[in-house]
Amino acid sequence: MALDQHGELTSAHVQLVATAVGRSERTVWRWVTKARATGRLDAAYRTRFTITPEIRRLLVLWGGNASAVHRELQQRALADPLLPAAPSLSTIHRALRRDLTPGERAGLAKGEAARRAFDVFGQRPATHRNAAWEGDHKCVPVRVWVEGELVQPWLTWFIDCARKVIMGLAVTPHAPSRDAVLAALRMALDRSEPFGPAGGLPGLIRVDRGKEFLCKTVASALGALAVPVVDLPAYTPHLKGTIEALNGAVEDMLFVSMPRYVHRQKLTGGHTADPDEPALPFEAFVELLLEWVHWWNTEHRPKSLDGLTPMEAWRSDPTPLREVPAEQLAHFGLEDDGRTRVITTRGVQWRNRHYIAPWMVGQAGVRVAVRHLPHHDMTIEVFGLDGVHLGSAVLAEAASEEQVRKVRNARTAKARRLRADMKAAERLRRERFEAVTTAAPPERLGALTEAEAEAELADSAATDLRRADPGYIPHQPVPDGWARPIPPAADEPGNDTPGENA
Repeated sequence: MALDQHGELTSAHVQLVATAVGRSERTVWRWVTKARATGRLDAAYRTRFTITPEIRRLLVLWGGNASAVHRELQQRALADPLLPAAPSLSTIHRALRRDLTPGERAGLAKGEAARRAFDVFGQRPATHRNAAWEGDHKCVPVRVWVEGELVQPWLTWFIDCARKVIMGLAVTPHAPSRDAVLAALRMALDRSEPFGPAGGLPGLIRVDRGKEFLCKTVASALGALAVPVVDLPAYTPHLKGTIEALNGAVEDMLFVSMPRYVHRQKLTGGHTADPDEPALPFEAFVELLLEWVHWWNTEHRPKSLDGLTPMEAWRSDPTPLREVPAEQLAHFGLEDDGRTRVITTRGVQWRNRHYIAPWMVGQAGVRVAVRHLPHHDMTIEVFGLDGVHLGSAVLAEAASEEQVRKVRNARTAKARRLRADMKAAERLRRERFEAVTTAAPPERLGALTEAEAEAELADSAATDLRRADPGYIPHQPVPDGWARPIPPAADEPGNDTPGENA
């Protein structure tokens, strides 16, 4: 049209444009003629039905049912003659396909979870071992026996994002609290069995706003080791995809095959094929779970690890580890009320109950500090006032026969040692003399001779000199080949005593 306004438009121009856009010359000339008449250069679109905010609300109301929305629009048009006529059902379907994405259609019908299934998610770049861990709770979809009652246990665990190693876990018969997080973390930090040699300090830990992960106890325990906790936004499982994938894998690979699986296929009426199926005891369930975790770490070969098991990938990673010393790990996650207590003959009193341990034998009167894991009252950790970990102690009323036997054995060992020391002292008190056959002073048995006494004194003096002067070298006999000095004559100066050698 710019060429046409200057009088420069020719058939060659029209032919060139028609070839470029894939249309006939007649069509392009028709466009030019219409543009000359109306002045419009864009295509003329017909007025058509579009998806408005009101239609979106109706789709949510009727669960994404286009037919129900169509009936709603027809009823409104009949009730109010001023409203436009309702479009046909096929028109609504075309508008839904044209104006809404598949994710929007799924979200309007079934909610955010369905919409999110059509989203695109990025993947974090590959890192090294212990660069980041992810932790989560999972309600196990299996009912197990706990003290005569069927319950669904909870699983708290951590996984290394780079090498897919399960670092540590804790299982509770009830909803977890901070004690489960601390127990799983302590197992993850420790490089001993059953999860070793994996372990050490991570660069960071990602969690999803769980109050148990963000409590003061957990934050202070990890903060003391300079490990940050990344608090992800709520309801964003895609931001910790590694642990979410593990949650799905354990259900598909293990829980689905267990008795009393709550998502089991149902018969008509919602009943299972065997409603009287026996449930697993809690101990058996934990044992099967630990066996599966060992299989995951040492035998399972994820595609992302190029044919290696998680533990093999962990061992082959040359990244240096930051390990937690044993004395620091003994303090990890423990709470302290700040009070000082005294070991008595009944043990250590804490919360009006007494705790005993074999190492307490002979320690009555010693002042100590008590620390404990939250919600774990059966055992406590006892520390000296200088911070040294003295040992663990168990509740006296709940101590097992073996634990009581160890305390008794410790008392017996202390008494036996004291008895041996006293007998040895008695032998020292007894002065024994040699038998004589003539009138002579008695000689003590074991007495030193004069030569032995002088040798011992010389050795002790040399030892004392060495301690006082580390560079001391004792005098040695003069070698035979050395020239000896000649003593001065009697009349020479310096000889104060005539007739004697200097």
